Amino acid sequence: MKLMVIDGNSMINRSFYGIRPLSTRDGLYTHAVFGFLTTLTRLREEEKPDAVCVTFDVHAPTFRHTADESYKATRKPMPEELRMQMPVLKEVLDALNIPRYELEGWEADDLIGTISRRCEADGWECVVVTGDKDSLQLITDHTKVKLVSTCMGQTTTRDMTEETFREQYGFAPIHMIDLKALMGDASDNIPGVPGVGEKTAMGLVQMYGSIDRLYDHMPEIVTAPETPARPNVVKKLAEGEESARHSYWLATIATDAPLDFRPEENLVRAPGPEAYPLFLRLEFSKLIEKFGLTAEAETRSDFTATVEQVTDPEQAERLLEIWRKADHVSLLALPDLNGISVTCRTGENTTMTAELFYDKYQGDWNGLLEVLFSADIRKASHNVKDLMRALLENQLPAEGFLFDTALAAYLLDATAGSYDLQRLFVTYYNEELPKPIYLDAEAFSMLGDVAQAEAALDSYAVAVDALYGTLSARLRELGLQDLFERAELPLCRVLAEMELTGCRVDKGALVSFGEMLTGWIAEQERRIYEMAGEAFNINSPKQLGEILFGKLGLPHGKKTKTGWSTNADVLEKLRYEAPIVGAVLEYRQYAKLKSTYAEGLLKALGPDGRIHTSFQMTVTATGRLSSTEPNLQNIPTRTDLGSEIRRMFVPAEGCVLVDADYSQIELRLLAHISGDENMRAAFASGADIHTATAAQVFHVAPEEVTPEMRRSAKAVNFGIVYGISAFSLSQDIGVSVAEAKAYMEAYFATFPGVRRYMDQVVEGARESGYVETMFHRRRELPELKSSNFNLRSFGERVALNMPIQGTAADIMKLAMIAVWRRLRTEQPQARLVLQVHDELIVECPADEAEAVARLLEEEMEHVVQLSVPLTAEAHWGKDWLAAKG
Repeated sequence: MKLMVIDGNSMINRSFYGIRPLSTRDGLYTHAVFGFLTTLTRLREEEKPDAVCVTFDVHAPTFRHTADESYKATRKPMPEELRMQMPVLKEVLDALNIPRYELEGWEADDLIGTISRRCEADGWECVVVTGDKDSLQLITDHTKVKLVSTCMGQTTTRDMTEETFREQYGFAPIHMIDLKALMGDASDNIPGVPGVGEKTAMGLVQMYGSIDRLYDHMPEIVTAPETPARPNVVKKLAEGEESARHSYWLATIATDAPLDFRPEENLVRAPGPEAYPLFLRLEFSKLIEKFGLTAEAETRSDFTATVEQVTDPEQAERLLEIWRKADHVSLLALPDLNGISVTCRTGENTTMTAELFYDKYQGDWNGLLEVLFSADIRKASHNVKDLMRALLENQLPAEGFLFDTALAAYLLDATAGSYDLQRLFVTYYNEELPKPIYLDAEAFSMLGDVAQAEAALDSYAVAVDALYGTLSARLRELGLQDLFERAELPLCRVLAEMELTGCRVDKGALVSFGEMLTGWIAEQERRIYEMAGEAFNINSPKQLGEILFGKLGLPHGKKTKTGWSTNADVLEKLRYEAPIVGAVLEYRQYAKLKSTYAEGLLKALGPDGRIHTSFQMTVTATGRLSSTEPNLQNIPTRTDLGSEIRRMFVPAEGCVLVDADYSQIELRLLAHISGDENMRAAFASGADIHTATAAQVFHVAPEEVTPEMRRSAKAVNFGIVYGISAFSLSQDIGVSVAEAKAYMEAYFATFPGVRRYMDQVVEGARESGYVETMFHRRRELPELKSSNFNLRSFGERVALNMPIQGTAADIMKLAMIAVWRRLRTEQPQARLVLQVHDELIVECPADEAEAVARLLEEEMEHVVQLSVPLTAEAHWGKDWLAAKG
């Protein structure tokens, strides 16, 4: 039998510091508990223990504190954000029927030690899970320690047995106590022997084992062969013997605590009925299934509805008439439009749901959908853009949509990460929706439970209706209704049409480009092998590192546990040390262009010769759109070879591509929002902002600004928007940190309004807990109140950047809608095909290019009034690269 005992304090601490802050909509921090439970599920899968328990420290002095007031006296108090999660974790463990142990006067480590020895006495294996190396002293043939570490949300474990411990330390696990007795432990305020460091202590323990044996052999230490101790160390050891023995006592984990513990009482049990509602309250929807939690049989009456299956046209016409007169209906449709559930409120607490299925309807299915999705019926749904695309693809109307629960939830919490209906219902109503979660053709096939799928579809439509009421009220409360109605919802139709239209690609040119790259890659391989003196796997960091740093002896190579680092940053610094480095970098560039673009774009090419990307509206925290399958917003532009990819994007026969781009929109927004008069004046004069900045920062006339000065000023200008540090700026422009700091100070002296704005926006965000754009798009920033310096710094950078980048995203969305509307009326043959950050691309007949370019510039420049000119430039050409001008 096997028992797994978890060091509760250690595990929740590591989760707290290793995961980005999460909180419920009520403001309760939960990330430490979430991280603990996520790690617990993984540990149970790995170890498959028969029994599990958790130990905790008690907030009271232990026998060690009583004997030594200085013990752990220098430890910082627990952060409030973590303290509030401790009782929550204990409540969760109780609900999961996982025993927990804590005992006044004793540390959690002592309870772990006692539990491990009780297990051994009863013939059980024991697995100790902790992030604290102190527990390594407990390792025996029956007890192993799983050392846990968490970084940036990634948790790793390492099994420490008697064998692996000896391999790493060179002595038996029990002598971990002796090591700490000599070297001490600053985190626990264990003094050790003053002047004896880790290296010397390790050598002494490897040679003598225990401190008893060490002090018995004191006279011969200096003269012993291969001694790790210099003569002065002997004096320190002699003077520090009392401290060493006291430190040994402090570092020794007790194994005889008066704990009422029997291994068999900790056998794994099913969670209690209270676990399910608790996980819902904590918004742990992803963990509900992992822990096998289910709801009790009762369901909420206020989310049930009368269900009617529509089969004949007369029945449908009666319902359509009701829906036309209704304030709104809420619906959910299958991706293929062969099944739709429509919910309509018939009273304050009553709803009627209609099921519409293609294979059961006896009338004109398309005729029914044409009325349902006309402007006559006001509709709320979930992921409206995708539904609109499906409708338009089937030549059906896509009108009358007044609400999208996914977009509304995204506006209310831009960092939630997921906005599927199931999660939203858990978040806002503490209740799960029935399975299946993903409704598709398979769920309604002979292989699926059709009745269950139909019931789920109905429940989802009712859920959309409930969420519509809750989320719309919340949007109004937070002042987000205008942004939702002006930008987010209207953009659904624009993007749906853009996705359907797609971007035409010259397949032949793309194939030729790929063949050319294949030749270049082969040639680079040959050159690299020649310079290396042997063939090897260039794509293997380990083999490449052995060649560059092992065989060729290049500098700056730092070897880690997995080998030398050969990432781009490392190699760029070595580019001029040896020709092989530049060859490897070029090889990587060619290989990425081939796999990602030459081959990747070919795979994405549709039968119509166009690539139909998907625009994601709920991914970025700033409101920017993203592009997937494939990502057309990430096509490289900084190299000539990368830019060639844009040459492959071409218009239809007889057409051109018109490309319009905002000019330095984020810097113009910084000037407007910060109110800095000098920056506003620079933009008002029409001068190049980077040259103007360089002239003022370097105290020279504009005509005396060198390209290097302008490049540095540009890096400072854009770096300020992103909250750059002096160190990062120094890396970007290749100067010392002191020089970079001087540049930044000169910049702030030139633009004092920017510094005032930066100070104000961070302080305001710290007080309110969020930042917002000019259009009130908001982002919550719990990181600003974190006790972790790195998280606070991250929060400050986001606070500086989000209002600028988010406002730019809002403006672009409004511009897209304005351009789309005007194209429909004035240039109906022109079509928006792509949006990339601050850039819009339109395909239009060649003879309309000038008019379309003028239309784009007018709408993009006048979509909002700023205190500085908002400028856009449009050009056209026979491919995307030529259209960039």
